[in-house]
Amino acid sequence: MASPFPHLLPSIHLSPSYSPLFLPSKILSPQHRRRPAVSAALQWNRKPQLAGETPRVVVVTSGKGGVGKTTTTANVGLSLARFGFSVVAIDADAGLRNLDLLLGLENRVNYTAVEVLNGDCRLDQALVRDRRCPSLELLCISKPRSKLPLGFGAKALTWVVDALRSRPAGPPHFVLIDCPAGIDAGFITAIAPANEAVLVTTPDITALRDADRVTGLLECDGIRDIKMIVNRVRTDLIRGEDMMSVLDVQEMLGLALLGVIPEDSEVIKSTNRGYPLVLNKPPTMAGLAFEQAAWRLVEQDTMTAVMVEEEPKKKGFFSFFGG
Repeated sequence: MASPFPHLLPSIHLSPSYSPLFLPSKILSPQHRRRPAVSAALQWNRKPQLAGETPRVVVVTSGKGGVGKTTTTANVGLSLARFGFSVVAIDADAGLRNLDLLLGLENRVNYTAVEVLNGDCRLDQALVRDRRCPSLELLCISKPRSKLPLGFGAKALTWVVDALRSRPAGPPHFVLIDCPAGIDAGFITAIAPANEAVLVTTPDITALRDADRVTGLLECDGIRDIKMIVNRVRTDLIRGEDMMSVLDVQEMLGLALLGVIPEDSEVIKSTNRGYPLVLNKPPTMAGLAFEQAAWRLVEQDTMTAVMVEEEPKKKGFFSFFGG
């Protein structure tokens, strides 16, 4: 019987709660690595079951810049749309927006949320529909290199989200808010309408310190449903003890794990082309990981990180003398 979701078939060999990238290589025999598990195939032959009340308003944040918030928003948002859910992605970075570039929609943004609030256009005119996946729409807060008016703040963005809830076409299943870096006024504005948060971090100490600070601010704002995505993970560095493992990151932040994204050279290529990773054929490892994270987000599920086996230290010349 043919699958009712043919666009999911490229990732049929991976289950949302299973990530072979982070299992010890000795545990997975070559035979297991070649042959997909039957349960995983059955998992990917169904549509994920939406949990929670809609619309689910999720802010994608980190604190530190350059860890992959916008890349995560673009790929997770497009994955949700490909699963059949309606998604509105809001770029809340005033003056330095990039989400339109990553989605390849920069030439189609004519109106922004500021024009909607000023009465210059309707909300539906400011929403840019992705032609590759019509259930994904983009809304930018303002135009590039422009400053927000003084009156635009948390209440204004909350009004925009409320307007999406009550629009005649029906509310979207997901509203993804791409949060700007830092913890200043832009951060406060972006998290105001959200009831869930996805914290994106990399396994380095500077990003983790900022992520820990942001977690505290989110909790103070009443957002308790916080999951993290660990981005740009390299198992070779983890085995050599040159990078913190995902388990170390979880221990430091104490957050549920939504996804682990491996370092992938295709990221910069997809960014420059305005073509998200999840659309690549054949799929890349990072693209599959983003798709898995989106699946878990739909079902409010998490994943379990498994310790990567460390490589034995090479003995030097002085090891004979106990060095």
